[in-house]
Amino acid sequence: MSALRFALVGHSAPADTLAPSVVLRLRIEASGRVEALVLSAQVRIEPRQRGYSSREAEALLGMFGTPDRFAETQRSLLWARVDRNVAGFSGSTEVDLALPCSYDTEVASSATYLGALEGGEVPLLALFSGTAFCRGPEGRLEVLPVPWEHEARYRLPVAAWREAMDRSFPGCTWLRLSHDTYRALARFKAEQALPTWEHVMGALLDRASQGERV
Repeated sequence: MSALRFALVGHSAPADTLAPSVVLRLRIEASGRVEALVLSAQVRIEPRQRGYSSREAEALLGMFGTPDRFAETQRSLLWARVDRNVAGFSGSTEVDLALPCSYDTEVASSATYLGALEGGEVPLLALFSGTAFCRGPEGRLEVLPVPWEHEARYRLPVAAWREAMDRSFPGCTWLRLSHDTYRALARFKAEQALPTWEHVMGALLDRASQGERV
């Protein structure tokens, strides 16, 4: 089998996508001819590989607890699983890995983590597996697995993620609510004659800080 090597060599935040995404550029090198490659990439965030400002640590309190516990609570976070069919090549080739971006903050997710960061870089680890179709010594086609030990690291600027999100949701964060909760909020909005949902949340926070019942 041709020896394979993987490296993440760049990124972009394309504007022509239906949903926000960050694209990683992947370079694949082979010692021989690869007829085709069915590739699966698991892209994970490695929170321990960077530092955090006091504001970032406060925003991550719900995920990791207080900073003195980060060493034990920070675990690798799955961002995305990406499958790619790679055309045949000799020597090297490059393909894109599109990572979807969202504001799904229901659980301790990559979106929750990324939304808490104010700057710097996001440490990424990509783990690869799949199937390679190569020519054997006698010219016969061989179908061989790509072992999981193949990996690549990359430090993605937080600004790239924020650029992708701001293009679709400028200056906003989205929350998913049940129908009952939405109807209750809509009733409160009407009763208080509040013009926007921003005003609704502000009024509720003010009441909560003053210990009032809503």
